[in-house]
Amino acid sequence: MNVLGIGMDIVETKRIAESIERFGDRFLQRVFLEGEVAYAKSMKFPHLHLAARFAAKEAISKAFGTGIGRELGWRDLEIVRAPGGAPSVRLHGRAEAYAKSRGITQVLVSLSHTSEYGAASAVILG
Repeated sequence: MNVLGIGMDIVETKRIAESIERFGDRFLQRVFLEGEVAYAKSMKFPHLHLAARFAAKEAISKAFGTGIGRELGWRDLEIVRAPGGAPSVRLHGRAEAYAKSRGITQVLVSLSHTSEYGAASAVILG
């Protein structure tokens, strides 16, 4: 397997909290899938977990070399928990089609957050 791309992103958790406060479900439904929101809401500080997932989607789109836009949308990328608790990526729609067309076989992601920042890195293999 070859590394086809790497990406990273960091976002202020305050920015995500303000977007949730200002736009509510409209923001959540535009960026996240239902499982991502449900997981975050099960935590004491949901905005921290959503910030890390937001950063992960940005990092993955950078690793793909596209950014969020025509080739990849927010909801085409889903951050889920593997059985052991590690984050993993599920591709949907345009992201899944794009990955197949580019020979991408695996997307690895790592998440982190503090009270002030959510961060993620991604590696694309193929």
